[in-house]
Amino acid sequence: MSVGIRRVGSHALLAEAGGLEQVLALRGALEADRPRGVRELVAAARTLLVTYDPAVTAHQTVAAVVTERAAALGPAERSTPGTRPAGEEIVTLPVRYDGEDLSDVAELTGLGVGEVIARHTAPLYTVAFAGFAPGFGYLTGTDPLLRLPRRSEPRTAVPAGSVAVAGGFTGVYPRSSPGGWQLLGTTDAVLWDERRDPPALLVPGSHVRFVPEEIR
Repeated sequence: MSVGIRRVGSHALLAEAGGLEQVLALRGALEADRPRGVRELVAAARTLLVTYDPAVTAHQTVAAVVTERAAALGPAERSTPGTRPAGEEIVTLPVRYDGEDLSDVAELTGLGVGEVIARHTAPLYTVAFAGFAPGFGYLTGTDPLLRLPRRSEPRTAVPAGSVAVAGGFTGVYPRSSPGGWQLLGTTDAVLWDERRDPPALLVPGSHVRFVPEEIR
């Protein structure tokens, strides 16, 4: 695959790919054999930020390696839902499916509430990238029928721990904040804790399973 390369300051570059699968494939290729001097690989929906130590390597060198690795990649591989990648830990999140939008999601999809819950808990999710707020991970693997748009009117405050879907992703709000995603439920898991190493519970590349919890 081909990527566009943009310089970002004196010690980073941005690789622009065709979509998320290409970004994740490129990140995986660079992680597997990290080029000399490269510090961080930060994925987003269509880009990969590559930071490097300018005392060790140069922009032209890193750009050439990134371009070469991208060109060597075939179609991005997809994880099979419900399977556990070898050697990978899975973060299990108990969820009370009591979200304010659960009934609306059922109506939008033509499914019963129970089927919405079943379809949301069936896949094994992958944290593709992080953003929006510390500890917020964009999870891929959402059932196609649950890939819904954002709400037409965002909420001014979404409670911490809210489990939601929007734009093909699933996410969990780490703290109370404005938001426009469709709320399915709530978890008590702490998504961000500065005393923890790393502070984020859901880090890019990790895998997540949602488990329904009884509503008391």
